[in-house]
Amino acid sequence: MKVDHRIFEVLFISVFAAMLGLGIVGPLLPIYAENLGASGLWIGIIFSGFAAARAIFMPIVGRLSDESGRKKFIVLGLFAYAALSLGYVTAGSVYSLTAVRFLHGIASAMVVPIAMAYIGDLSRKGEEGTLMAKFQVSFFLGLGSGPLLGGVLNDAFGFSSAFYAMAALSALAFLVVVVFLPETGGRSSRGKGERISYRGVLGHPAVPAVLAFTALNAMVRGLLLVFMPLFAPDISVVPGQVGLILTVSIFMMAIFQVPLGRMADRGRADVMILGGSVVSAASLALIPAAASFWDLFLVASVNGLGSACMMPALMALTVKLGKKIGMGTSMGAYNTAMSLGMIAAPLLGGLVMDLSTIDAVFILGGVGGIGATIAIYISTMRALGSVAAQGPSS
Repeated sequence: MKVDHRIFEVLFISVFAAMLGLGIVGPLLPIYAENLGASGLWIGIIFSGFAAARAIFMPIVGRLSDESGRKKFIVLGLFAYAALSLGYVTAGSVYSLTAVRFLHGIASAMVVPIAMAYIGDLSRKGEEGTLMAKFQVSFFLGLGSGPLLGGVLNDAFGFSSAFYAMAALSALAFLVVVVFLPETGGRSSRGKGERISYRGVLGHPAVPAVLAFTALNAMVRGLLLVFMPLFAPDISVVPGQVGLILTVSIFMMAIFQVPLGRMADRGRADVMILGGSVVSAASLALIPAAASFWDLFLVASVNGLGSACMMPALMALTVKLGKKIGMGTSMGAYNTAMSLGMIAAPLLGGLVMDLSTIDAVFILGGVGGIGATIAIYISTMRALGSVAAQGPSS
């Protein structure tokens, strides 16, 4: 299938706008929750509520989009994004903030995973990693620009301005999709064949491997994004600087997406996943040693490089699997695994923070991440290698 560049551009712009909005409030949300009286564990619950909603609804929405088309879900999700963005401003308690965050997660389940499935439908054999990497640039540019913009808005116009900006950007993305994105037909990702059961999906030997590494990467990134803004004031790093640090870390992933996506298409995906996971986890353990802005900047940048190495490889394998089990189903499973990691990270990190110190959150997360990487790779390397080797000539 030849790539339709107009569809690609519409989805690219829309996901960029939506993720820019989410990124704007990312580094401010833990501080907002803390100001409302949230403990470390409650901060974890607030962040996990978003991921829990995604985990619950993404497999359902992904399967439905395989059957009945994708546009309607993206449109509904972006509309809800815009409306719920205003709910953050009016949240007056930890409980209402948690509720808004959960509903926002439901909306999110309809946007990015389904857009990814739409792009996966367009990918040609042997070029899965390259096309998905190009598309993922929209995700990381939006998410990466957001923290910096959010810090600037907060410093210049006050806290609520970041949430109003998120609402405006989501509304813009909604309009672009409504006007310019065509609908897909049912079963667009597989063309023909009977629907595969969830048991059959999980029975594919490479699926558990991809899901396990996706969840692990999400846990490591989640600990960085949620708890670094709380650690930063201890070394006199202000919110605007935290936004810059997170922006650079995420930009590292955006910059290297395409070349590393091509590398994944050449059959090196399994090695990239192993190396990237070790580097990302190891950098997390070094955060407590940071004593200045530049120390934290360096550690977060290395973390971004580790994720940049493994994510295009994971996406390439997810698209290859999607052509066998249904693209919406595959992307839904991938994003569910990511959400499960995002659920676990804030909850476990918040519990450790309450029982010990914030330093322990990073040390235990980093050491545990390295151990889990090695264990998962040893037990799944044959399945990973088999799918990774399915390049242009297979």
